[in-house]
Amino acid sequence: MAHKVLITDDAAFMRMMIKDILSKNGFEIVGEAADGAQAVEMYKEFQPDLVTMDITMPEMDGITALKEIQKINPNAKVIMCSAMGQQAMVIDAIQAGAKDFIVKPFQADRVLEAINKTLS
Repeated sequence: MAHKVLITDDAAFMRMMIKDILSKNGFEIVGEAADGAQAVEMYKEFQPDLVTMDITMPEMDGITALKEIQKINPNAKVIMCSAMGQQAMVIDAIQAGAKDFIVKPFQADRVLEAINKTLS
């Protein structure tokens, strides 16, 4: 059975890039959220195997959303996505419970490596 993934990013283009990489590699995209608050609601609804989460978003940032998702499921698998130069935020995210992080612009092999490692 395909692993279910929820993609969260405020940029539609970034969501499309991740969706493209994952769809081609047999993952099922159960939803796309444009901000952290949407991601938390969709997590409750779809219970995905994995969430990709942008850090910097309007409404609710990725780290806050990560913490909310962890309240719903302490074993939730969330991979953070960040632009270069956000090392401090990445460290905060890992301490908050993120399983890994991917740096933008996305490299397909790195995205798949992070996701496969997190799901195994």
